[in-house]
Amino acid sequence: MTDNKMQTDRIQEEIIEEFSVFDEWLDKYDYLIELAGELPAIDPAHRTEQYLIQGCQSRVWVDARYEDGKVWFSADSDAIITKGIIALLIRVLNGRTPTQVLDTDLYFIDRIGLRENLSPTRSNGLVAMIKQMRLFAMAFASKEEK
Repeated sequence: MTDNKMQTDRIQEEIIEEFSVFDEWLDKYDYLIELAGELPAIDPAHRTEQYLIQGCQSRVWVDARYEDGKVWFSADSDAIITKGIIALLIRVLNGRTPTQVLDTDLYFIDRIGLRENLSPTRSNGLVAMIKQMRLFAMAFASKEEK
């Protein structure tokens, strides 16, 4: 097992453990709202159409920068639960190489019951957020190869 896989698995296991203390989904939603408050603010210049994710019911902006071979994400949303979800994705994928972002199996999503407890539109939004983060990674990976 690579160091990166161990690291991302450790973070995902932490998330699973954090959510396991809640029996009710309402409590898990409250925790997502709490996590949303911890998400660092995105640069206001990146709260534009260019950074808006298509396929989300709420407005979600995601940006990424490539620094020292690693991808660093920032994001924001006008929906507090969606903002909590993107905070979790960033927690797992931030500071990874483009290849690691592309290869990470985000198993925590199913293990905490997130996918099955989201409305269909929010579930589509989750898929769109992951897709956008991976598109950034693909773009950075292709730059790396040149």
